[in-house]
Amino acid sequence: MDGDFVLFNRQPSLHKMSIMGHRVKVLDYSTFRLNLSVTTPYNADFDGDEMNMHVPQNLEAKAEIMKIMHVPKQIVTPQGNKPCMGLVQDVLNGVRLLTLRDTFIEEHDLYNILMWIDNWNGEIPKPAILKPRNLWTGKQIISMIIPDINYIVTTDKAEQENFYKKDQDVIIKKGEVLVGTMVKKTRRKCCWIDCRLYLERLWSR
Repeated sequence: MDGDFVLFNRQPSLHKMSIMGHRVKVLDYSTFRLNLSVTTPYNADFDGDEMNMHVPQNLEAKAEIMKIMHVPKQIVTPQGNKPCMGLVQDVLNGVRLLTLRDTFIEEHDLYNILMWIDNWNGEIPKPAILKPRNLWTGKQIISMIIPDINYIVTTDKAEQENFYKKDQDVIIKKGEVLVGTMVKKTRRKCCWIDCRLYLERLWSR
């Protein structure tokens, strides 16, 4: 039933994230479906991999899944003390497109996006462009989603001359994206604690 906790396992089980707890949402059809971000620690690569679901039979097993094995508890791997899952594929591509310099959001699109933000505080940022019509940047949209973190990723010294041209450095101050385009390389360099906070908020939805 909706809200039940189960275990998923993909063999071979090479590390503890090969078997994790998930909260059930019953959907149509007979195929197991997972969030794309969680497929990385399973090493599931969409080529016909078989996964098994195990249902706990007593309260003790259910409690262990909820408090120890649940996915938000497994984000940081003990091997390297860094996240073993993150934004991938369509979500990562969407974040990159939103943070490009020339991405602007119309007012009606902004309101539609706000309806999907769980932690929205009710405040709408001032538009970046006022005339001929109100437009918001994609960076402003991302700033409404991420938590209040400070995060800086700098480019190599050889590339810093073209910093403003390429928009490669990412600077976030108190949860506001000031500069930069977020790409896969940015995700890899992310501060582990801040990444965990963001992913835990994402998984709590």
